[in-house]
Amino acid sequence: MTTLSCKVTSIEAITDTVYRVRMIPEAEFSFRAGQYLMVVMDERDKRPFSIASTPMEKDIVELHIGASDLNLYAMAVMERIQQHRQITVDIPHGEAWLREECERPLILIAGGTGFSYARSILLTALSEQPDREIAIYWGGRELKYLYDLEELNALAVKHPKLKVIPVVEQPEADFTGRSGTVLTAVMQDYTSLADYDIYIAGRFEMAKIARERFCAERGAQEAHMFSDAFAFI
Repeated sequence: MTTLSCKVTSIEAITDTVYRVRMIPEAEFSFRAGQYLMVVMDERDKRPFSIASTPMEKDIVELHIGASDLNLYAMAVMERIQQHRQITVDIPHGEAWLREECERPLILIAGGTGFSYARSILLTALSEQPDREIAIYWGGRELKYLYDLEELNALAVKHPKLKVIPVVEQPEADFTGRSGTVLTAVMQDYTSLADYDIYIAGRFEMAKIARERFCAERGAQEAHMFSDAFAFI
C-alpha cells in the first residue's frame, strides 16, 4: 500500500447526488483496474471509494462520489475535498481487479456509482483486448443517475463487441429501455453464465443475490465471479 497526498484539480456535480472528482497524486502510484483507494480522514478512519480512472492514466485519479444528506459518510469526504482541495489516500485495495490474462467474455454489473468500478475495468479491457466480448449492465433509480451513459454509447459505436444495457428502476413514461433491476435483466438475457467472467459493484445485498442466483440458476462459476463485496458477505 502507498499513502499519497492528492491535489484536487476539479469537482463536477454530475447529478444532484453524484460528484466527479479528479486529483493529481504527489508521487507515483500503481493499481489494477477494479481496485479502490481509501480516503484518510484520520488515523483510524479510512473510507473506500472505487477508482474510476485506469492504471494507464499515470497522472490523474478520478473518483465518482455519491454524497447527499442520506449518505453523511460520503458527504463528510466531499466536504473535506471542497474545503481543502487536498486529500490523503491509501492505495491500492481490493481483490476484484480485472484478470487481464483471461479471454472469456466479460459481464460487468454496476449499481449507481458502482459504475466507477466497472468503468475502470471496461476502459482497461477495451484498451488491451479490443475484440473481447463485453456487456455492461448499469442500473439506477432514474435515467438521470446513469450519468455517463453518453460515454458508454460512444464506446459501443467504436467497439462492436461491446453491449451497453442501461436499466432503470423508476422509468419515465417515454423511456423505451430496460426497467427493473440489473440482476433481472442479466437473468433474462442469458440462459447460461458458465462461460463468462462476471464483475459486480453495488450494494452488498445485490452482490450476494447475484452470486447465489447466477450460480444456482445460470451455471455461473463462483471462481469467475468478482466483487469486493464477497469479502464481507
